[in-house]
Amino acid sequence: MVCFSSMARAQLYWYFHNSISDEKKQMVANVEKQLEEARELLEQMELEVREIPPQSRGMYSSRMRSYKQEMGKLEADFKRSRIAYSDEVRNELLGDDGNSSENQRAHLLDNTERLERSSRRLEAGYQIAVETEQIGQEMLENLSHDREKIQRARERLRETDANLGKSSRILTGMLRRIIQNRILIVVLAVIIIFTTVMAIFFSVKGR
Repeated sequence: MVCFSSMARAQLYWYFHNSISDEKKQMVANVEKQLEEARELLEQMELEVREIPPQSRGMYSSRMRSYKQEMGKLEADFKRSRIAYSDEVRNELLGDDGNSSENQRAHLLDNTERLERSSRRLEAGYQIAVETEQIGQEMLENLSHDREKIQRARERLRETDANLGKSSRILTGMLRRIIQNRILIVVLAVIIIFTTVMAIFFSVKGR
């Protein structure tokens, strides 16, 4: 009689387990996949935060710690839900004969709801992580754009300095030539005046 009861319980467990296993396995697989994607996303975000300038890094580092804590809670809830689901299904289906099929189903549904709540929390956290990644990408793009602007401004400044240096050399050369020309004109004027004076002097003396 004991053997028959154990066999009946085992068959009942097998029946309920297989009737819901496909759906639950799919849901568990989806949650595990989302957890893995969220972990990878957090790792990428952490690397990106390290590239942010120190003066702007504090706010995003604080957000990263908050996301990691939330991620840890989600993983813990998911793990507890899986353990509770497996243990309670086994205990309910292989336990005392006094437990009814309705109670077993109620417990199974309760565990399912807990797992679904964990999944929803994970999805919410994942969405926050995605939004944060987008913000981080936009910020990095803005930083890259600003850096390019600064580099172009520096290049223009170098070109301006080079042009100013060239213009200064040209102006210096022109000024030098102007001074030389003026000196030459003065010398020629002195020679002409001296020659004229001497010519007048000798002309008057000859008379």
